[in-house]
Amino acid sequence: MRVWAIANQKGGVGKTTTTVSLAGLLADAGKRVVVVDLDPHGSMTSYFGHDPDALERSCFDLFLHQGSVPQGLPRELLLPTSHEKIALLPSSTALATLERQSPGQNGLGLVVSKALSQLWEDFDFALIDSPPLLGVLMVNALAASQQLAVPVQTEFLAVKGLERMVSTLGMINRSRKQALPYSIVPTLFDRRTQASLSTLRLLRDSYPEQLWPAYIPVDTRLRDASRAGLTPSQFDDNSRGVIAYRALLKHMLALVPASQVA
Repeated sequence: MRVWAIANQKGGVGKTTTTVSLAGLLADAGKRVVVVDLDPHGSMTSYFGHDPDALERSCFDLFLHQGSVPQGLPRELLLPTSHEKIALLPSSTALATLERQSPGQNGLGLVVSKALSQLWEDFDFALIDSPPLLGVLMVNALAASQQLAVPVQTEFLAVKGLERMVSTLGMINRSRKQALPYSIVPTLFDRRTQASLSTLRLLRDSYPEQLWPAYIPVDTRLRDASRAGLTPSQFDDNSRGVIAYRALLKHMLALVPASQVA
């Protein structure tokens, strides 16, 4: 199984849309995909028609066992989605309390890694939607992943958030055996606005090696797909957004996972 995290320390940059779009395209190609919603807001859980405020069980249950994960629990938590090849490990609002409960508990940074190890033979890919702040949930996402996509809205304040994310990655990489490969993904690009154009130029100048050379455009069909609860490629396989995400997927698949680096 290949494990990708989608993360940024700023909200509203397209993390959930990126996660669902990539998962949908992988599933369309016949891959078995589990998507993991670690954001207490539960946007991806809601996307697929489940209410994070009403769920009795969620990813939160993984963190209730002093850093261990009981055998079989991850499978018990899986929920269906609109795509038969995609299963969901859902979020709930209870995840927002985890930071207050976690001090003094050892081993919580590897809970998601341990959960995914139980699903290793069941899925070809795991995609993790991370919350927009540095804490135990983001640490879990980064620790579990082999590759990282960092969506960045093409506007100035999002670039400032990216600087914090890159700093966090430097800190995380110091504790890993291999550095975590990451791709910066410009999102919500609107070529009609000077803000998008100038921000894209800034990203290209500042992060020439990490930046995916293309971008995800503003596309109302992506929003329409979320309203319908379908992956964007299920909703409109030829939309501008899906075409762009298909190119991003090709880029991600060409990268060598950190676990395969000698």
